[in-house]
Amino acid sequence: MPQHRVKITEVAREAGVSLSTVSRVMNGNPTVDPTLAERVREVAARLGYTANPLARSLVLGRTQTVSVVVPDLANPTFQAVLRGVSHAAAQDGYHVLVSDTEEQVGAERDIAVTTRRRTDGVILCAPRLAQHELSELLPAIAPAVVINRPAQPGIPTVAADYAAALGELIAHLRGLGHRRLAYLSGRVASASGDARRHAIAQATAHDRTLEIVEIPAGVDFDSGAAATDAVLGSDATGVLAFNDLVAMGLLSQLSARGIRVPEQLSVAGFDDIPFAAFTTPPLTTAAVPAAQLGRQAWAAMRALLADAEPTASEILTPALVVRESTGPVSV
Repeated sequence: MPQHRVKITEVAREAGVSLSTVSRVMNGNPTVDPTLAERVREVAARLGYTANPLARSLVLGRTQTVSVVVPDLANPTFQAVLRGVSHAAAQDGYHVLVSDTEEQVGAERDIAVTTRRRTDGVILCAPRLAQHELSELLPAIAPAVVINRPAQPGIPTVAADYAAALGELIAHLRGLGHRRLAYLSGRVASASGDARRHAIAQATAHDRTLEIVEIPAGVDFDSGAAATDAVLGSDATGVLAFNDLVAMGLLSQLSARGIRVPEQLSVAGFDDIPFAAFTTPPLTTAAVPAAQLGRQAWAAMRALLADAEPTASEILTPALVVRESTGPVSV
């Protein structure tokens, strides 16, 4: 036989209060007299009453759900960001609705607007929209939090310092004697790509003996593999890949062609995804604190939902991780 579900009317009758009083108490409304509220909670606990989540959402005008929009769910870095958001949100009783734009910039605005209608707020992870389009969109989907874009007026932002991290990778290769490097660039609309180019410009301006050739590429394994001919034709002694997936694609093709890494060519990735330590050879990279970015983004969203002042925009610095894919320049 199905177990009897205790109704709110039973709690009200047993506690000697109105239905609205029980509703306010169970929804945490502070206007109820503390003594009365304690009696209602005691009766609810004794009878085994729990508030209906749907009814609670209707009372509060909340769905207890937030939307997270990512550009590519196949990328382990975005998976880690999402894990950080969802785990932190769950601890506060919230669910996460995930949307993948599949790197389609044109779909980003529509997805953000549509999902906002079904949720209490939107977290945009590395949005690809142009800056003026993003600035126009954010007020329409507020409350909103942005990950990995420059600070937006009035919008909490959490980001990794990609420029500083790539600068460390460049300095690492320079310290090994490399003076001609190839940079496998990612998406044109990527803000983190702009940060990387800024780091390259700074490095080459600081050291006139250093040359970094940009080779257009994508953001996945196939992009790195497809760039192999261009890399080998560039006469570079070291490669800076846009991310670890691109670096792994390149490594696979170099191995197939008998090119020894790092003896003949050094290769560095970016992100430090879980597979980076298990490539052949293990990949030098920059460890992006992706899960922490997700947790910080949720902390900012939680503050917005509570009508509190969110923390100021935060910048997290990736850490250089040196492994066996980089070595001294071949004489």
